[in-house]
Amino acid sequence: MDSIKPAEIVAAMVTAGAAKARLTPVDILIRGFLSGALLGFATSLALGAAAQTGQILVGALIFPVGFVIIVLLGLELVTGSFALLPLPLLRKQITPGAILTNWAWVFLGNLIGSVFYAALLVIALTMAGQIEPSGVAVRLIQLAEAKTTGYAHFGGAGMLTVFVKAVLCNWMVCLGVVMAMSSSSTVGRIAAAWMPILMFFAQGFEHSVVNMFIIPAGMMMGAKVSLHDWWVWNQIPVTLGNLVGGLLFTGLALYATYGRTRSFGSLARAAAEFPAE
Repeated sequence: MDSIKPAEIVAAMVTAGAAKARLTPVDILIRGFLSGALLGFATSLALGAAAQTGQILVGALIFPVGFVIIVLLGLELVTGSFALLPLPLLRKQITPGAILTNWAWVFLGNLIGSVFYAALLVIALTMAGQIEPSGVAVRLIQLAEAKTTGYAHFGGAGMLTVFVKAVLCNWMVCLGVVMAMSSSSTVGRIAAAWMPILMFFAQGFEHSVVNMFIIPAGMMMGAKVSLHDWWVWNQIPVTLGNLVGGLLFTGLALYATYGRTRSFGSLARAAAEFPAE
């Protein structure tokens, strides 16, 4: 049997969080860059599939491919780190400063990778600006506006909505990280991680790294969105909501029931071979 018990999964979460805190800024930037670009690839693929079929669920079925690649390669997503890094702090294995430093570098790496892929895709979709946006390009413009000025139109209610959608999103995304630790086989890890990611994408919840790609791509192609709109009405509240969702409802919740009173020595050693993103 390749199934991993819940207590061992939580031990692996602690081990993975401690390992992430020890990464150098260069490694974090490279892995974060690759993760941001890969999520951009997956997002544009999913949007294209949804546009061609007229079914959002088709796009949601495809989107997790990017997340799975990130998990299997042990790359860095700030959203997953929101759930994992605080856990070794509870075991006094790392410091608060190490957590904040890691989150800052991962966020930067994800941002650079996402915007880089966005720029390349815009060139590919518009013949380097020589033709009008169509197909996926039009959808990116629509989403960039909906995810920013669309919320701003509703004021405080819009801000609350984008925050709640971000909480719900990273609850599932971090569950995908955890589920990838539930099997010792590659196929098992892929299947387990796929399910929560499908759930968040199909329901249109807000993921900070995905939005690092969608909104700049839309802006580059003429979306009526300013930098202020992007950061105030999406990037900042979505990042905070992702932090709350991943940390409280996945990381701390599982730790509270499976890790809080357990000895982690042998479990952590047994779980160390199952890295997460």
